[in-house]
Amino acid sequence: MIDKQVPDLAAALEGVEDGSVVLVGGFGDAGVANDLVQALVDQGAKNLTLVGNGAISEVVGHGRLIVEGRVDKFIASFPKGRGSSLFEPGDASENVELEIVPQGTLAERIRAAGAGIPGFYTATSFGTPLGEGKEVKEFDGENYVLERAIKADVALIKARTADRWGNLTYAKTARNFNPIMAMAAKMTIVQVSEIVELGEIDPEQIVTPGIFVDRVVLVADDLREESRQ
Repeated sequence: MIDKQVPDLAAALEGVEDGSVVLVGGFGDAGVANDLVQALVDQGAKNLTLVGNGAISEVVGHGRLIVEGRVDKFIASFPKGRGSSLFEPGDASENVELEIVPQGTLAERIRAAGAGIPGFYTATSFGTPLGEGKEVKEFDGENYVLERAIKADVALIKARTADRWGNLTYAKTARNFNPIMAMAAKMTIVQVSEIVELGEIDPEQIVTPGIFVDRVVLVADDLREESRQ
């Protein structure tokens, strides 16, 4: 019997290794698997390459891993939020390598990995510092920069509903990067607000099929920034 449910957050993060490439979903504070991130802090994995749209706070989410000293490299579009001191002189992030990627390019690099595409050409960063040192090719008289797919060891994502097979639905804009991240990692771990019986999710409403999910953990009262302050 296929059952991807795990009993708690500690079990969900079991086996995540030092040096892993970790995708964490979310856009702003929407759809961030804050509880899984905190569980990864507690689990102790270090020297991580963290990939996400951005960190809005040092309190929860992406920023939490960074200030705890677990991240060697951060690949993001918006590395800090308003009021955050991340990536300022003297901050805990000062030794973290930072790679800025345009948001659409970041999404496509992740999506490409899930689709088995090793790289693609885009005009977005051509002629800017973000395109320096990258291969350039001309198509129909226009220059394009080669961007490589981002393959991950682990994806930490947040969904609204799951069944025991790992089929997922999302809550409106909390969907954001989560579905493509689920496809781009060797192991996808999901926190959900509810787990239902098989057949209760309309197949037409399933966004992420269970084939892309390895572990599901129920988090009824999810962690938010204000609850940590």
